[in-house]
Amino acid sequence: MFRRKHASHFNSEDAEQRQAKINELRDSLGPMSARGEKYCTEACLIRYLEARNWDIRKSRKMLEESLKWRASNRPQDIRWPDVSVEAETGKMYRASFTDREGRNVVIMRPAKQNTSSPEGQLRYLIYTLENAVFSLPEGLEKMVWLIDFTGWTLANATPIKTAKDSANILQNHYPERLSVAFLFNPPKVFEAFFKVIKVFLDPKSIQKINFVYKDNEESMKTLYKHIDPEVLPVDFGGKNIVVYNHEDYSKLMAKDDMKTASFWAEDGNHVMNGHSVPEVTPQSSRIAAKAS
Repeated sequence: MFRRKHASHFNSEDAEQRQAKINELRDSLGPMSARGEKYCTEACLIRYLEARNWDIRKSRKMLEESLKWRASNRPQDIRWPDVSVEAETGKMYRASFTDREGRNVVIMRPAKQNTSSPEGQLRYLIYTLENAVFSLPEGLEKMVWLIDFTGWTLANATPIKTAKDSANILQNHYPERLSVAFLFNPPKVFEAFFKVIKVFLDPKSIQKINFVYKDNEESMKTLYKHIDPEVLPVDFGGKNIVVYNHEDYSKLMAKDDMKTASFWAEDGNHVMNGHSVPEVTPQSSRIAAKAS
């Protein structure tokens, strides 16, 4: 009898093996636009590999889908005037403070929902994600979500389709971007709603979600472990007296938009023979083929 040959075991802690996987994924991608090249940094490749347990075929497929999605939806081209109406009540914004590791914190207050267009709401979510990512200090890849359920009722509940679309965008096109999410003071009725939307979340995302209650000392310790009470807003059990100011935030976003535009300005999709070349050209099954 012939003995079956076993594939060598991949060790994600081994620097050489990791680099080999990164190089293999990079080489497996087809020709890309300048924007696609700029998006596919080594850190980006690592995030897609980690999201798919370092499986080259699955990581490549996921990354190519994201590149197509970015070419179609152009998230990097959304500007503050396009979405500012969504932010008037402060329902979602990048906080002025960071967590203990220096990661950006995105604050969400679903009870302050002020619009009814799912498209507009998703567009603002994408804008906020892009801004939070673009503003991360060098060397940091993830953000923190702080979701305040004060005043939330089922009347404020996100439509199931919008919740599903939001989860798909976060998990499929911003993989490994969420460090941890804190659901602050969710009412009892939210538990039933969460059971419904939980089916749209992958196991990794679910593990990052923490329910925190202001009157529960142990759960607050979990929050304080990630965010210093000195910078945490009073509303979340901290000591920082800070409130959302739409005018000030608009000025900050206008400045950020200029930085974003400058970063992406030099290159859109290449144009050849009058036709736009997408972010990535799908290849056949040539997993290890050179792109150029």
